[in-house]
Amino acid sequence: MTSPLNSPASEERWTPRLWGTLLVLCAAMFLDALDVSMVGVALPSIGADLGLSTSTLQWIVSGYILGYGGLLLLGGRTADLLGRRQVFLVALAVFAFASLLGGLVDSGPLLIASRFVKGLAAAFTAPAGLSIITTTFAEGPVRNRALAIYTTCGATGYSMGLVFSGLLTEASWRLTMLLPAPIALIALVAGLKLLPRSERERADGGYDIPGAILGTASMLLLVFTVVEAPGAGWGSARTILSFVAVVVLLTAFVLVERRSPSPLIRLGVLRSGPQVRAQLGALTFVGSYIGFQFLVTLYMQQLLGWSALHTALAFLPAGALVALSATKVGAIIDRFGTARLIAIGFALMVAGYLLFLRIDLSPVYAAVILPTMLLVGSAFALTFPSLNVQATNGVDEHEQGMVSGLLNTSVQVGGALFLAVVTAVLTANAPKEPASPQAVLDSYLPALVVITVIAVAGLLIALTGLRTRRRQPTVVVAKSTAKEAEAERVAVRD
Repeated sequence: MTSPLNSPASEERWTPRLWGTLLVLCAAMFLDALDVSMVGVALPSIGADLGLSTSTLQWIVSGYILGYGGLLLLGGRTADLLGRRQVFLVALAVFAFASLLGGLVDSGPLLIASRFVKGLAAAFTAPAGLSIITTTFAEGPVRNRALAIYTTCGATGYSMGLVFSGLLTEASWRLTMLLPAPIALIALVAGLKLLPRSERERADGGYDIPGAILGTASMLLLVFTVVEAPGAGWGSARTILSFVAVVVLLTAFVLVERRSPSPLIRLGVLRSGPQVRAQLGALTFVGSYIGFQFLVTLYMQQLLGWSALHTALAFLPAGALVALSATKVGAIIDRFGTARLIAIGFALMVAGYLLFLRIDLSPVYAAVILPTMLLVGSAFALTFPSLNVQATNGVDEHEQGMVSGLLNTSVQVGGALFLAVVTAVLTANAPKEPASPQAVLDSYLPALVVITVIAVAGLLIALTGLRTRRRQPTVVVAKSTAKEAEAERVAVRD
């Protein structure tokens, strides 16, 4: 059933209710990103208050990533099958409860458990929210505008989380855990009134229980293995066996999906070049940035001696640039297409990383750090909305949740995977104690080179999309319905 908001959404002027719907979804996206970035600055205070070791503190971050990245595929398909509105609202309520619990507990294991539950809830709100947008706003300029606002809210939340955490941690780390709870509750109440109802998809072939189990298990094990690999050793028997188990589970998952009448992921969508480039682009783009932010935070706080708030403010220009561009990027996508903007964004990201190689022990912020932040912010403003548009364009309405879950999985797995790689490179090149500040700085450079190489790989993938544009137009995504004749006429703008 088509959302009753679809018709107004196709008009140039949006109704107040339509704006309200988008704001509710943006609030959830903002909270997801806010929660990821806020906890990092608060970790030292949490460890001192609860008496937690460094390895235990890591799981406060990793627990969220594990729940989020491991269950996204299931979350996206569940939204399609059980109703996007219902799944979104229930998951948002769970997110609010887990936020409240995390701010009140006095035990490390309970805090980690609350973080895992929050990640699990986000694994359902993220794909459900994105698919509500793509099924409410008509494909084309209207949807592009909505997606640009939605995705830049996520990037803004990530940047503002750093600032909020620096401020709140000065009073108490518990405030950083509690802050998302009231925002989530307000969004939940508004969502009950504003979000459009959608008809559940009929699962004529039954529910893909084996696929759900194998898909969730493989993603959980992959994220867990990547998170644990730096501590256990990338070449250790435990890590190698875990990766082998991931390959076995993924192989079984693919075999099940090929035979299932109602698959968790319809593998046909991956026959589309734009779809594959969007997934790989999300993997490398976010992965390189998460590693970069981790490295820059260490540089500013450990070598330069900056406070948490000072460090957060140094990142602020990038976030501000993304926020200010929110309402403009949709029109830019309409004019130039996603493929060009993704390639330009990756080029800006690579340029920013290369400029950062000039860092020393006494940098001039305006001459060294600020240009990088502006380039990275510009890259985010252009690339992240474009990746979302490219991944969801041409996909049938009943598969929007599935594709949204797949894209968010690429984002989370990319972040976890490449952060682990960057951490391993930093550990391998760490100087012996006692080490001079210059020796520590020199140990950062190989990791920065790795981050740049990841971004270059993403740029090369994006450039293949430009080459494809000059060839014969092809279908945006392999369709699951009988509209093959119509699909063949759809030109690739992306």
